[in-house]
Amino acid sequence: MIPLSILDRSLVRRGQPPGEALRETVRFARHAEALGYRRFWVSEHHGVPGIAGSAPTVLAAAVAAATERIRVGTGGVMLPNHRTLLVAEQFGVLESLFPGRIDMGLGRSVGFTDGIRRALGTEKSAMDDFGAQLAELHAWFTDGPRPHSRVHARPAEGLRLPAFVLANDAGAQIAAEAGAALVIGGLRPDARLLSALDRYRSAFRPSAWWDRPQVILAGGIAVAGTPDAARRLLAPETWSLAYSRTHGVFPPLIPAEEIAPECMTRREREFYESGMRAHLYGTDTQVAAELDDLLAATAADELLLTMGAHDREALLTSCERLAELAAAG
Repeated sequence: MIPLSILDRSLVRRGQPPGEALRETVRFARHAEALGYRRFWVSEHHGVPGIAGSAPTVLAAAVAAATERIRVGTGGVMLPNHRTLLVAEQFGVLESLFPGRIDMGLGRSVGFTDGIRRALGTEKSAMDDFGAQLAELHAWFTDGPRPHSRVHARPAEGLRLPAFVLANDAGAQIAAEAGAALVIGGLRPDARLLSALDRYRSAFRPSAWWDRPQVILAGGIAVAGTPDAARRLLAPETWSLAYSRTHGVFPPLIPAEEIAPECMTRREREFYESGMRAHLYGTDTQVAAELDDLLAATAADELLLTMGAHDREALLTSCERLAELAAAG
């Protein structure tokens, strides 16, 4: 059985207050726990109209308080936006409050636009320092040399909690050198993905975080009674992402019935169709077969479901069916 986890971005549906999207995230976590999912993560996005999740460690605390067993974490905290001491302190507080349940998911992205980056006090070049930031963050948790010898990260120092690096194929090397688990988008095992996994596993250095490589594949997966019904579940978020890449704004989710490729511009349609091809969806039988092929090709340790659907009830049903497939496998 392949472990399943969920990354929820607190996507806002059209006309929905952001606060309700955040409350839905907490309810979704309770549902995922009841279904036996291993982890439930929340994300960091700033100034995005269609995403309410801007403070992942705060939201993770709410999720952890509302659940009992499921691991809770971030997918992820973007290190270039923060001082490593603050990140260590925040995760130290979370781990102290919910011992043995906190995952530290970390990324290297910066703000969505120039204005957001200025407001955050960062810039694109900060991504180049991600490897050094990971090493500095690790040092705050150890009893060894610290970035600032007279400063202690309390209550983080001495705590051990797993670290995960959200990366593309180019970032796999950074995750390997840091001794962190690799979270990589890819449900289609093409040459680029397989090469990144090979590089990660061959270059992995055991650390206090992990003693062996850990690969988590992330992406949109949907299961429904028909392939078309499953595709409709994935369409709203895919369309919002395609719109953001052509207009610079990620809008709230709209119903799948309102998404018409024939009404899109050529560039919108290209991004939309490319996004849909990256997903994995279909009936129970179809998805089970594709998952078998995916795991045989990649030897992944875990799958991270990243789907955001406008139809909340259909989303929950899809998660239930996927959990049943994983248990049967």
